[in-house]
Amino acid sequence: MKTVKKIMMVLLVAFVGIQFIPTERNQSDIVPVTDFMLVNKVPNNIKSKLQVSCYDCHSNNTNYPWYNKIQPVAWFLESHIDEGKTELNFSEWDSLSNRRKGSKLRSIIKQIESDKMPLSSYTIIHKEAVFSGTEKQDIISYMKKLKDSISN
Repeated sequence: MKTVKKIMMVLLVAFVGIQFIPTERNQSDIVPVTDFMLVNKVPNNIKSKLQVSCYDCHSNNTNYPWYNKIQPVAWFLESHIDEGKTELNFSEWDSLSNRRKGSKLRSIIKQIESDKMPLSSYTIIHKEAVFSGTEKQDIISYMKKLKDSISN
């Protein structure tokens, strides 16, 4: 029993200790001129849904939940956000070539159609991020129209 208490004490000290290791936060008060919403003059219904469902992981400004202050959760979230931004960063949209934009739009459409985005691990906690059938179709239609306009 003493061994179990020692192990628990070490784990508790380690847990408390890692709380003091900071993470880099993905937050900015500036909306760059290269942002997807500004460049494309996105309709309000689509804009608000993309911000709620996509922008936390795919932009330079994350709206963090309260539990982001707890390690190792914060490390997981930062890793997830970095991965999302590497794949697609709406804040840097206009810095992409038209060919790359077309590729990203095809990928967005495919991910939404196949229900891969937003991630289920995100929507479990963020219920407002789930696309209704109508929202899903509206976003897909908008992205297809945008892709066609870029291709021309």
